[in-house]
Amino acid sequence: MRSGTIILAGLMILIGAIWSLQGAGILPGSFMSGDPRWLVIGIVVIVLGAGILLVNRRRTAKP
Repeated sequence: MRSGTIILAGLMILIGAIWSLQGAGILPGSFMSGDPRWLVIGIVVIVLGAGILLVNRRRTAKP
């Protein structure tokens, strides 16, 4: 389960980064480009993915 959680969190961070870049207008080529909503959604997904990584790390660090 640990590796699955790490993969999920990593994908969330990657997808969130793509959505943020599209929302900021840095990565053009989709309907999300230049839409500030996708910038916010991307940042939220990045934070959630990072939170999952932190919780997973704390759970595995306990003896």
